[in-house]
Amino acid sequence: MEDGNGQPESPGALWSDSDVPVPLHGTGEAAGVSESAGRNGDETRTGRALAADLVAASAADFSPERMLRAAGEEPSSGWRRAIFSLTGGLVRIGPSAAELHYRELVAEVKTPVRGCRKVAFISRKGGVGKTTTCLLAGHTFAAYRGDRVIALDGNPDAGTLGHRLRRETTATVTNLLADAGEIERYADIRGYTSQAGTRLEVVAADDDPRITQAIGEPEFARAIELLEHHYNLVCLDTGTGVLDSATRGILDAADQIVVVIAPSLDGARAASSTLDWLEENGYESLVEGAVGVVNCVRAATTVLDLDRVEGHFAARCRATVRIPWDRHLEAGAETVVGQLAPGTRQAYLELAAAIAAGFAERAERR
Repeated sequence: MEDGNGQPESPGALWSDSDVPVPLHGTGEAAGVSESAGRNGDETRTGRALAADLVAASAADFSPERMLRAAGEEPSSGWRRAIFSLTGGLVRIGPSAAELHYRELVAEVKTPVRGCRKVAFISRKGGVGKTTTCLLAGHTFAAYRGDRVIALDGNPDAGTLGHRLRRETTATVTNLLADAGEIERYADIRGYTSQAGTRLEVVAADDDPRITQAIGEPEFARAIELLEHHYNLVCLDTGTGVLDSATRGILDAADQIVVVIAPSLDGARAASSTLDWLEENGYESLVEGAVGVVNCVRAATTVLDLDRVEGHFAARCRATVRIPWDRHLEAGAETVVGQLAPGTRQAYLELAAAIAAGFAERAERR
């Protein structure tokens, strides 16, 4: 079952159809003494004392958590849902392994963030779906988390992140920087963002590359500093040049990176050399906590052994995820999460969970 944004509804507590009786804190011997307490005064006093202890010890057992049946939740789909409906809710079958895995992923995605967490999406090769990966990871986080999530287009070559959702404003990162001194509250910054149905917000780049190329390391550092005061999670889309001033500014501010890998030999080689460059230029901690994403941007099969590619990056990164090809994403137009194939939504949930697994780790500042 899906919500209005095309996302599966988040399950609640696990249903248990077994009721385990809670024993009272007493023994058969104590009961026996109590029953025979009328034989003499000493036995009566002893029996009353033990009975009083038994009652006092047992009273704490009668809490709602221990004594009331858990209401559980309705199965969301499949034959479990059918049985639940046919029996009027009297029979509830426990969740499947797939449902349990889904719940674990959702719980991981909801990992609390202290302050603000900044995740940069990088690739040295164009056309690998880096912007799409950044956008869909942001959509997934925003759909499941209760805090504020925003994506910033940090591509100095007229990035397209702002065109992948319905624009609510013509403001761009350039306007945001120009008016930075007047922004004090979240309500102020909201005028520079567009918000999707998932609640993900986006700060767009200018369409004119002459403007965006003029925004370098200090400007993006200022923009990120402004965003982190109002958002809990910032997804940073970058250009293809890791040596660009703008990208260096984003890397310096990032707590984590996601390396997007094309399912081709040269794409995998470029991604691996990107990790080499990062390790050689003071970003070792980002590489250690990196998530590698093998993004299948084409429907055609490839002779490349993707399992071996994933194995290579699994040895270098904290986690790897493979995203399947999806017809809805191929056009590069406005992305509607509800129109993604179920397998694609599942893959992005896996990616968001892999990223969130690093939220609990302490960021090592360089």
